[in-house]
Amino acid sequence: MNNEYKVIGKNFPRIGAVERLKGDPVFAADLDVGQPVLLQALRSTKAHAKILGLEIEEALQVGGVVGIFTEKDIPGKNLLGPINKDHPLLATDKVRFIGDAIVLIAAKTEGAAKKALSAIKVTYEELPAVFSPEEALKEGASDIHRKGNLLYSRKIRKGDAKKAFQGCKAVVERTYRTAPLEHAYLEPDAGAGYVEKDGSLVIYASTQNPHYDHKEVIDLLGLENEQVRIIQAATGGGFGSKLDLNVQGFIGLGLYHLKRPVRYVYSREEAFLATAKRHPLTITMKTGADGQGKLKAMKARIVCDTGAYGSYGIAVASRSAVHATGPYEIDNVEVDVLSVYTNKQICGAMRGFGVPQMAFAHESQLDLLAGELGIDPLEIRRINVLKVGSETGTGQFLDASVGIGKCLAALQPHYEQAKEKWKGAETPQFQRRGIGIGAMFYGIGNTGVKNPSTARIEIDPDGKPTLYTGCADIGQGSTSTLAQIVAEILGIEPNKIRIVAADTKRTTSAGATSASRQTYISGNAVKDAAEKLAEVLLAEASDMLDVPKSSLSFDSGFVVNSNNQAKRIPFPKLVDRAHRKGIPLVYHGFFDPMTVPLDPETGQGAPYATYAFAGHMALVNVDTLTGEVRVEKIVAAHDVGKAIYPEGVIGQICGGVAMGIGFALMEEYKPGFTETLKDYLVPTCADMPEVIPIIVETEEPSGPFGAKGVGEPALIPTAPAVLNAISDALGERIYSLPANLERVLKASVNSGCFGPTGGIGSSA
Repeated sequence: MNNEYKVIGKNFPRIGAVERLKGDPVFAADLDVGQPVLLQALRSTKAHAKILGLEIEEALQVGGVVGIFTEKDIPGKNLLGPINKDHPLLATDKVRFIGDAIVLIAAKTEGAAKKALSAIKVTYEELPAVFSPEEALKEGASDIHRKGNLLYSRKIRKGDAKKAFQGCKAVVERTYRTAPLEHAYLEPDAGAGYVEKDGSLVIYASTQNPHYDHKEVIDLLGLENEQVRIIQAATGGGFGSKLDLNVQGFIGLGLYHLKRPVRYVYSREEAFLATAKRHPLTITMKTGADGQGKLKAMKARIVCDTGAYGSYGIAVASRSAVHATGPYEIDNVEVDVLSVYTNKQICGAMRGFGVPQMAFAHESQLDLLAGELGIDPLEIRRINVLKVGSETGTGQFLDASVGIGKCLAALQPHYEQAKEKWKGAETPQFQRRGIGIGAMFYGIGNTGVKNPSTARIEIDPDGKPTLYTGCADIGQGSTSTLAQIVAEILGIEPNKIRIVAADTKRTTSAGATSASRQTYISGNAVKDAAEKLAEVLLAEASDMLDVPKSSLSFDSGFVVNSNNQAKRIPFPKLVDRAHRKGIPLVYHGFFDPMTVPLDPETGQGAPYATYAFAGHMALVNVDTLTGEVRVEKIVAAHDVGKAIYPEGVIGQICGGVAMGIGFALMEEYKPGFTETLKDYLVPTCADMPEVIPIIVETEEPSGPFGAKGVGEPALIPTAPAVLNAISDALGERIYSLPANLERVLKASVNSGCFGPTGGIGSSA
């Protein structure tokens, strides 16, 4: 590993942190755009129904109402969707879930908007609704979309699973279920906009992908690229839900017709009702191993409930299939995934794109096999993990940066100590302790498709560089990471770099802030641009000093002769020289990871250029009388390739653990019952365990300075580790998430647990 980096791998003050602490950033709900008209959508109260009539005349007479718009007022294409265009901004002939938008109201006050909402009359003809994928797939089920209820299917075929199972010493088959989850970000969806003097529409939004928003809005309104500008406002979290077009289309429609400033801020209730949720998955998995614990075969059937519209349902299905094996070598694999429409809330992207659900299943299976074979849970994982030279379930050969073995090795001393001292310690009556391990791998970027990023760097006459990136920082710290990459190449401190980010007029696309892709993909694009600029500065200095470029280096805004430090030239002088010679001082960077699309029949291919790996150990205390689970400690080892900004990596790990505890123990969105945060449990600081983050570095040759990513991997192993620890404590396994009080108490009763004992790897 390169230990000579001046900036990479070091901790600098995070860009924007002080301003955020002082309250300087302005969020979309607070942006000053003059006297904006307020927007509000009328949403369906029916799960599935034809719209027979719409009466808006009375609402138009409400004082303060300045406009009411229906699908007939949309001048362009009234179909949205990041992958599959199946979602109208405003319903046309029918509604498909409770919450579907039908009418957009524009009013001067919130009171006027609400009064107008109540004055609109919608005449429905109710249609049979389907609320489960199984029901939706039955012959004769009501069609939610014209093409039917199956959005997408994906299969993986490698080897001969049926034959391989016959030679296994132990075979385990179970069904696992996960719940839909609300993202519960601090800032509900919001946006505001105004019309420029030239007639172009400017939209500020809380978003994860302004360039995607831009494409959707211009298509919706039938406008040209330059007629719409999307700017990411300060964003209070996203976790995937702000990848979909939420307020942006409504704001664009309001601006198009009214030609005056508008604002739309979702209430928490509207965010719960109308934004995308985590996909609930039903996973039936069969796993077989030989007598030594070596995995021989895996078969899985996965059914994803994508809700009323596609959103990211195709991406979740594909990624679920690829990651069904977990981070393990398995020669014989058979996976079938179905993504199915239902008349429920839309399910879309949420941190992990289906991999958290799959990890719950494959890690439970590993512990069950360990129990069958009498092998320690950590050991059975070490026997089977991927390594350099391994093939994944899709037949991808891994030639570098496979750190799962190192992650498990990092857990080993903590695990042995917990078994020896923590597990055997005396506990109060009705308290049981458990230890659990969870592991994962995660493909960086989109699955088997092009997902490039671009960047631009220019340097001004004063020698100060400006980085232009379309990357939306939603709290994960990408701005700091990208600045550190530029700073390392140019030999300056990160805070010396100006950043212009996530503005479709001033930046080119960096793709979505999703799939843990920005450090790796945008980082490479930024590195490419910065290296082009550096090459010019070095070339000019080489001419001026009459020395080869190889003897030059960067140091705090100077190019210096490494053999004679006194000979140094400041950036402004080099910039002036290049400018007088007509040499460009603006450079573009590009990167698109090398992938091979998945074969439609076998699922074989190389869907990601690199993978992140992780292992977590959880220590839990289970109250068998009440069903309460207390997570006492999480040890989290993550292979990130290279930690460009270590404090940021640690922050992501700790945040991921918090979200993983919610996924494991308490979070569940229930349509019709979970209406706002008062009905929805999320972890608080009181639920947080001691977290021991361990950064493992196995530098990725194709990554910027060896980096990969950690955003989603930080979440994924926590729930599997916690559920395995609960099983270890009780001797009874829970197969549905969340493992709430009722499920834990039922497991306690079923296992006959009324004392403080338990065993490593025990299961039922």
